[in-house]
Amino acid sequence: MARVKICGLSRPEDIDYANAASPDYIGFVFAESRRKVTAEAASAMKKRLSPTIKAAGVFVDAEQSFIAEICKKGIIDIIQLHGAEDGEYIAAVKALTGKPVIKAFRVKGAKEAAEAENSPADWVLFDAYSPKAAGGTGVTFDWSAVEGVRRPFFLAGGLDVSNIESAFGRLDPFCFDVSGGAETCGFKDGKKMADIVKLVRSLK
Repeated sequence: MARVKICGLSRPEDIDYANAASPDYIGFVFAESRRKVTAEAASAMKKRLSPTIKAAGVFVDAEQSFIAEICKKGIIDIIQLHGAEDGEYIAAVKALTGKPVIKAFRVKGAKEAAEAENSPADWVLFDAYSPKAAGGTGVTFDWSAVEGVRRPFFLAGGLDVSNIESAFGRLDPFCFDVSGGAETCGFKDGKKMADIVKLVRSLK
């Protein structure tokens, strides 16, 4: 069964929407983004979050000590890396925190799929490439580039209720990672979140 993650939660009401929709994971963005949250805000939201939902923290080339501090405070359950972090970096943060790691790859072609196959991260994530952003582009990429990937992966990039079923049929990802597709006018939309989770739960 495919899983679903709603990323970029930034307000208390977003947590309420998540608790009602019950995705498998949510994401707090600690990197530069319009969805960026402070450690303090994320801590308050994590306390509000249902314990059945795991929280990921999204980082881009962050100081390892900062990630360790976020983990130590119990704010996140999973570390999600969207920068140029290499295998050595991944091993170091895992040793520091004891948390599982998702490593994101911004797909230009088959090269990123091959790199992902050999990543020491617990999971890999495929997102659309943009020279201006490390994630959250809101656009899809050429899925054929990752059709042959053998390990479980998160799929991101322009996902919403209009294309999730098609992606499932072609790629069978471990988890759908949705952000902009669960928003209206730049803010999380409770109905869209619920519809996305319901759709993913129906896929077989």
